[in-house]
Amino acid sequence: MTRIEELPVRDELRGKSPYGAPQLDVAVRLNTNENPYPLPEALVARIAERVTEAARELNRYPDRDATELRAGLAAYLTRTAGHRVGPEGVWAANGSNEILQQLLQAFGGPGRTALGFEPSYSMHALIARGTGTGWLSGPRREDFTIDVDAAVAVIAEQRPHVIFVCSPNNPTGTAVAARTVVALHEAAQAARPDSGALVVVDEAYGEFSHHPSLLPLIEGRPNLVLSRTMSKAFGAAGLRLGYLAADPAVVDAVQLVRLPYHLSAVTQATALAALEHTDTLLGYVEQLKAERDRIVAELRATGLEVTESDANFVQFGRFEGPAATSTLPLTAHEMWQALLDRGVLVRDNGVPGRLRVTAGTPAENDAFLDAVRAVTKENNR
Repeated sequence: MTRIEELPVRDELRGKSPYGAPQLDVAVRLNTNENPYPLPEALVARIAERVTEAARELNRYPDRDATELRAGLAAYLTRTAGHRVGPEGVWAANGSNEILQQLLQAFGGPGRTALGFEPSYSMHALIARGTGTGWLSGPRREDFTIDVDAAVAVIAEQRPHVIFVCSPNNPTGTAVAARTVVALHEAAQAARPDSGALVVVDEAYGEFSHHPSLLPLIEGRPNLVLSRTMSKAFGAAGLRLGYLAADPAVVDAVQLVRLPYHLSAVTQATALAALEHTDTLLGYVEQLKAERDRIVAELRATGLEVTESDANFVQFGRFEGPAATSTLPLTAHEMWQALLDRGVLVRDNGVPGRLRVTAGTPAENDAFLDAVRAVTKENNR
């Protein structure tokens, strides 16, 4: 059997691993930041109606520009994110990952660089490499916030063409202040006075935040883009629908690289049905926010260190290592395994001394917290 190393793969992809989380058959899976609540039956029925309508014309290509869907997404953002957006300033694709890919195809590429502040969403770097864009890693403080002065210095020195700001940040859950985004945007434009640089605010978990959306910052800033997804707040991870809001010129630019008819008629119909049930779905978001805050409080009560979270997940630790604060004589991976042995799967995604758990249903969260307490009791120094 031929190995990938024997193929003429691009040099920047050699030795890399594909993105993914282990999918194990356990009772409680809290490792992929999914919304745990199934879609309500009324929405399932409405999806069936809309898809049936779309199926009658599957012999024809779908609406290439997703006109009705973009209008619906614009209305949703205008109502919930505190800033009016028109359909001409919204673009949709197959998940926010395709949105990010299209942005890098249009504004990155060979000879250009993208900057992110790690640890952050690992797909930023992977998509950069996949589009031939050089990747730069920017600084974070010990508490995982962005060190603005250090970041501005890196931007001035490296002059990246694209900058990613993840808020709330994955995997830490940390929110980014509006003033920080403005400072990074200003630094990016100053570093490239000839053409400017694109700043992408990845708000995949924006609906779960304690803070308002950063959407209003796009006003008067044509090089600032906000990326969102329907996978999390809408409980539609299987739909694969992401979208952006930006100056209409950015939408024109990504259309230069999008594949023909990239959004199927079935995808568009399903997303439109979900938008009709926004209020119900956002009610689930409020429940998850309360559960997330409960997880934070109860983990801290066990003596673990917990990062402030504005997402639907919580980062916790610190486990065995040079800066460990946990009273447990366990490494992060040993803690991960101990929880797995009790039927609970969380994410060990490489942040030293820490793990990440998704907020699930109350019963799932109880099972996780009970497992943590059991491990703590067995291993307490």
